Amino acid sequence: MDLRRLARQHADVLVPVPIAVLYVVELVGRGHGTDLTRAVPLALLACASLTQRRRHPLVAFPLTMVASGIVPHWSPAFDSNSISYVVVFFFALYSLGRHARGAAAWAAVPLVALMVVAFVVGDGAHGPSDVFFAMAFVGSPYAAGLTWRLRTEREQVLTARNEELRRSQEENERRAIAAERARIARELHDVVSHAISVTVLQARGGRKLVGQDDDAVRRALDAIEKTNAAALSDMRRLLAVLRDTDTDPDARQAPQPSLASLDLLLEQVRASGLQVETTVSGAPAAIPPGVDLSAYRIIQEALTNVLKHAGPQAHACVRIDYGTADLDIAVTDDGPGAAAASADGRGHGLVGIRERVAVIGGTVEAGPAEDGGFVVRAQLPYSVTA
Repeated sequence: MDLRRLARQHADVLVPVPIAVLYVVELVGRGHGTDLTRAVPLALLACASLTQRRRHPLVAFPLTMVASGIVPHWSPAFDSNSISYVVVFFFALYSLGRHARGAAAWAAVPLVALMVVAFVVGDGAHGPSDVFFAMAFVGSPYAAGLTWRLRTEREQVLTARNEELRRSQEENERRAIAAERARIARELHDVVSHAISVTVLQARGGRKLVGQDDDAVRRALDAIEKTNAAALSDMRRLLAVLRDTDTDPDARQAPQPSLASLDLLLEQVRASGLQVETTVSGAPAAIPPGVDLSAYRIIQEALTNVLKHAGPQAHACVRIDYGTADLDIAVTDDGPGAAAASADGRGHGLVGIRERVAVIGGTVEAGPAEDGGFVVRAQLPYSVTA
């Protein structure tokens, strides 16, 4: 793995450096008639140009060809049949097809055609077979690089498409699970609310008959016992379904958050760059656990929406008012884009907030603030009348 990482980091010089060594060794070996002071720098320039084949293929290719083409003038014994010359020629053409993209790929076509013409003219033959040979000789390395590039791009497109499909499938599965859990939660709410309402009515009726009709009181108590036992069984069945649909075993055992851990949430939000101020009024009384949990989740979701739609450059304010009968929450921000992004109320965050408030039996308002930005207000009663 380390070798692969090093190869990727130094891929631009991994091939040109050995070619340059071969080039210089071959020039030195030519000996008689070779002006090394001019031929060697030109050879090194040709190989150095290949290091830019990925970033600037249209510049690297002609510079390599020109520099390598001038070398025989300073080394008469060095010609197009030399090994290093052929290697540079093929590798430059391959790199042009491999790395030229977009408009550069179209501009590379006349360069390749020009190389075919130069090859035919330089060879001194003009027959159809000579032209065909030149096209095959010049076009083959270019076509090989072009084919590899198209194949690689196709694989990247397919990989990205598969990844997008996978994420879409996972998101659809999460939405389906969330919708099912919401439906089960509503069923749980209806079943328990009905059972409690019946129990309250039976208790009221039995209380009026205390001392007057003991048998009627006994029947009322028996009915209360049966109703509550049935409701408890239904609740256990529904909670078992909820646990079975939970794919995160650690989340099942994690303690539920509350307003007592709000400071930790605010620290996490501030670490994301969002400036948050808090205002608390009233005495934090012993509010019901369900209301406490819902209040925490509402604030968490509202601040998440601020980060998504208003950005970390916005300012947010969280206001908590502990009343005698209910808990009031307001989360406001001054982000310029929050209202436009969420004013229609169709975001998943606002849907979740409304669901939580509806289960508690409270009210919620969400929309653009009067002074700009966005505001989410929720009123959560401590108890709901039967």
